[in-house]
Amino acid sequence: MLRSVKRAAERGLQAGILTVFAVGLRRRSPGAVVNAVCALFVTALPRRLERRYDLELRAWQRLYVDTGMLTHAVGMLGPYDDVWWWDNVTHTCSATLLGGVVFAAARRRDRDPRPRVVAVVVCLGVLWEVFEYVIHAVARRLGVEPILVSYGSADVAADLAFDLLGALLVLAFGDRLLGNLVATDEHDGR
Repeated sequence: MLRSVKRAAERGLQAGILTVFAVGLRRRSPGAVVNAVCALFVTALPRRLERRYDLELRAWQRLYVDTGMLTHAVGMLGPYDDVWWWDNVTHTCSATLLGGVVFAAARRRDRDPRPRVVAVVVCLGVLWEVFEYVIHAVARRLGVEPILVSYGSADVAADLAFDLLGALLVLAFGDRLLGNLVATDEHDGR
């Protein structure tokens, strides 16, 4: 029964993302539509990773991914503009998701995850900010609504700070919370 409750919660979060997609279509908001599609894609990744790498994610880990993607998608319907802390939460969450993948991959290869997690999260955070700026600038030049919005240098600095916070959270709690994703002697045949 608990398994069906967990699966229902997952489907509920994914239904929330589909709802954002539908509302985005109704409002003719390309940002909401594109973010919802991307979010749905990301929610499918845990099951694919489980099959490909012989992993078993805990239910809370899948729900965490789905919740993070839902918050991103919902943000495009207004909270990014109306709720001052929304962007901070989503950047921290994204950084923990990305950092968690890097952490688990490093541990599976018997490497120190600390420099890798920080480097990947910060570098991809910078690339994301550049991508966000370019998308916004091109959309403005073409006179269309951007799918991503750039709010200036202070926002970029805050985004990168919260990305770094997410990376540090992964380093602080990764061994405890992501241990199931690290190969054990049983799994790798040693």
